[in-house]
Amino acid sequence: MKNLDSLQLVLEEIKQEFIGKDEIIDLLGICLVARENMFLLGPPGTAKSAIIRRLSESIHNGNNFEYLLTRFTEPNELFGPFDIRKLKDGELETNTDGMMPEASLVFLDEIFNANSAILNSLLTALNERLFRRGKESKKLPALSFIGASNQLPEDETLAALLDRFLVRVKCGYVDPENLAAVLTAGWEMEKKSAQQIKTIDPLEIMKIQEDCKKVDIMAIRTEYVDIVHSLRNTGIQVSDRRAVKLQNLIAASALISGRQTAEISDFWVLKYIWDTEEQIEILEGMINLILEKASFKKAHPQAQKNKLPNAEELMKEIKFLSSSWDDAAVSNEQKNIIKDKLRFIHTRCTWVNNEAQKKLLVLEIDDLWKKILKSDQPV
Repeated sequence: MKNLDSLQLVLEEIKQEFIGKDEIIDLLGICLVARENMFLLGPPGTAKSAIIRRLSESIHNGNNFEYLLTRFTEPNELFGPFDIRKLKDGELETNTDGMMPEASLVFLDEIFNANSAILNSLLTALNERLFRRGKESKKLPALSFIGASNQLPEDETLAALLDRFLVRVKCGYVDPENLAAVLTAGWEMEKKSAQQIKTIDPLEIMKIQEDCKKVDIMAIRTEYVDIVHSLRNTGIQVSDRRAVKLQNLIAASALISGRQTAEISDFWVLKYIWDTEEQIEILEGMINLILEKASFKKAHPQAQKNKLPNAEELMKEIKFLSSSWDDAAVSNEQKNIIKDKLRFIHTRCTWVNNEAQKKLLVLEIDDLWKKILKSDQPV
């Protein structure tokens, strides 16, 4: 497990430099091991780009690629220009030297600025690790694609792009009490030279990815199937394709924890498969209930970090469910989804520390349940 130890050392060093970002850095490690893609959502100035650049520096000789997308970004800027020498002979061949098709780690900032000219090629690259252009077809060496944006896409076309990122995580500002530590770590990082950082070779990561595929996940297969059904019943879209790929994340969690067999504690990775910000609290509640039954003797550190719920986000979701219930067009199936979501939100509310906020949330939930029970009664 020497290769895995090297990766762990790299991740731990980055955590020391980016205080309060352990969750994001651990998920980057999971995605590298599972060879899956990750999306970061957050406002400017939350160190999204800095963390990815720092990780890129640690992947030695990786020809890593970073690009800030705009609405006017052309395919040449990502994939490379046509080779002029071959063009003279009537051949259309792309010169990919130093471009995305040659990179071990790819970071695409403001990913949802992608236009139709590059969208199809980008979707194929993200999903199949293939670069296609005309008659050209080339396998990509990318260990992982990382995307970032300040907001989620509203356009259905771009929603397909979000779907290619299996893991989604919010990147916010650090807690005020950690600000002094952040300033100190940032100052020390400015003084550190490239020769002083711990590194890992892309070939080492590829070996870890091969080991990940050997992890036994059959021990938790029944529980996993039940979770997928529960997620679908609460309106969280988990396609068959995504359900298959999520097993890679579970296996990666087991491997990083030093196990060859997956356990219930590895389900913590399922908190990060949301499509909308409103689903974050729902997923947190659902998965935390499952993790309460887990053994943490040899679990991933993130499996034991149950974040306190955000009272404002819970209130927004309750209000949304209430307005959805009042919709005259709501179907019986949608009503059942609303009820399931409300139960999970109720559980999350019990973990709110502020008693005044908790009381308001419970009152809103009670009012909605009264409305639901009243409408369910036969006329």
